[in-house]
Amino acid sequence: MKKLIALLATAFVAASAFAGEFPDISVTEVKALTESKKAVFIDVNGSESFAKGRIPGALDYAAIKNNLTEALPKDKNMLIVAYCGGPQCKAYQAAANAAQKLGYKNVKHMSAGLSGWKQAGQKLEKKI
Repeated sequence: MKKLIALLATAFVAASAFAGEFPDISVTEVKALTESKKAVFIDVNGSESFAKGRIPGALDYAAIKNNLTEALPKDKNMLIVAYCGGPQCKAYQAAANAAQKLGYKNVKHMSAGLSGWKQAGQKLEKKI
């Protein structure tokens, strides 16, 4: 029984560490960053959704994923924020992991996603 409890505890700690790989960032913080332009936002909702509306200044991951090195800034300390549809969506991980693999040290996740952005009354950018 003790071995089972130890195994479950180890699995829980490992899962928790993996699930929190990228720190969360709030809609309020993202709003301030869109105004200061001190971060790069990556939208992973797909090009069709991207065209309908996104966080101001966001990049379309579907369109840039093959040329991510050219699309992202040279400064590897720049804040990169990945987001997708909402709190249950895990698609952001593709962009966050790709940025991290390229050496970006400050990668975060806006877990509220696009739905949280809209619920908070924030405006979407629609022009391409």
